[in-house]
Amino acid sequence: MIPFLDLNRINAPYQSAMEEAILRVARSGRYLLGKELEAFEQAFATYCGAQFAVGVGSGLDALLLILKAYDFRAGSEVIVPANTYIASVLPVSLLNLTPVLVEPDDGTMLLDPRMIERHLTRKTRAILAVDLYGKSCEMDALSDIANRHGLKLITDAAQAHGATFLGQKVGSIADATAFSFYPTKNLGALGDAGAVTTNDALLANKVRALRNYGATIRYSNEYQGYNSRMDELQAAVLGVKLMDLDRCNRRRRHIAHSYLEGITAPWVQLPPAGTLWEDAWHLFVIRHPARERLLEYLSVRGIEAQVHYPTPIHQQKAYGYLHSCRLPLTEKIHREVISLPLHAELSAEEVQRVIGAVNEAGVALSPL
Repeated sequence: MIPFLDLNRINAPYQSAMEEAILRVARSGRYLLGKELEAFEQAFATYCGAQFAVGVGSGLDALLLILKAYDFRAGSEVIVPANTYIASVLPVSLLNLTPVLVEPDDGTMLLDPRMIERHLTRKTRAILAVDLYGKSCEMDALSDIANRHGLKLITDAAQAHGATFLGQKVGSIADATAFSFYPTKNLGALGDAGAVTTNDALLANKVRALRNYGATIRYSNEYQGYNSRMDELQAAVLGVKLMDLDRCNRRRRHIAHSYLEGITAPWVQLPPAGTLWEDAWHLFVIRHPARERLLEYLSVRGIEAQVHYPTPIHQQKAYGYLHSCRLPLTEKIHREVISLPLHAELSAEEVQRVIGAVNEAGVALSPL
C-alpha cells in the first residue's frame, strides 16, 4: 500500500535535529514568546521576502487576526473563493463579516479574477484569495482589482509555503498573508501553528498584540484580543524544517512533473502545468467524472488517494443560509477532485506505481 501521507516517514530526516531543538526548549524554562519564536519569525519573514512575520496559534487564527486587525465594520463584505476549505471562510463569518463566494477558474480551480468585479458592492472591503493546492493565485490581476476599488488584498497561503508568482514568494505580495503549519503542510509543525506575513508595520504590531490578549505590554491591553501564540516548541521545530523546505519543494515539483508527463488516462483532467516550477505542489489534484469508482479502483491496487474537499462551503450545514447559492462549477469540482500521493519522501518507484494505476483505471472506467 502506498499511503497518501506518512508523517513518520516525512519527519524522519529531521528526527535528531527536532529532538535536539525540543530538548533545548524544555531546558530553557521559556515556553511562550521567547527566543525560538523570535528566531523563526525573522527566518520565515526573510524566506518569504516579507518585512514581518508574526507567529500565531493556527492558520485559521492567522486569518482571523488579520481581519480583526483591519477592523472592518460588521456586515462588511469579503470576496472569497467558493472552492476552498471551510477554514478560509470561517474567520470572515466569525467576525460578523459577510463572505461573498465567487466561482473559480475551471483550469486552476482558484479564485477567478474575471468573476470578482460583478460581485463588488459598496460594502466590499477585502478580497481573500486562497493559494489552494500550493498554487499562487493571479496576484497581478487581483492586486489591480484591489487597488482600483480601494480594497485590502489578503491571501490564505496555508498550502503554498515556498510557492512563487512571477518569481516573487507567496507571503510578500498581498497586504497580508496567512500561513498554516499544520503537520501535513509542506512546512509542518508537530501540532497546530500559523503565521501572518506582511510589509505593513502597523498591521504586524496590531496582530502581535491581538494574539496576546490585545497587549504588547503586560497588563496593558490596547485591544480586545485573543490567546493565539505559537509556542516555543513549535517555533523550534519549524526552524529546523524551514532550512530544508526548498529541497522538499523541488522534489515535489519533480514528482508533479512525472505525474503530468506520465498520466495519460482518458477522462482524467490534470492540473495546469504552466507554473509547474513555481507551485509548491502541496496537493496534486486530478479530476474524473466517476470519482468514487476511480478511488475504489486505486484502493484495490494499493494506492491511497484522498478527496480535498467533498462538500463545498455553501452546502455545509454550518452555512445553511448559503444553500440557495448557485455555484455549478464549484459543485462540479467538488464531485470530481482526487488528490494523489505527493510528498518529498515518495520514491521514484512509488511515483511510477501511482501513474500506472491511474492510467489503468482511466482505461477501465467510463465516466458513466
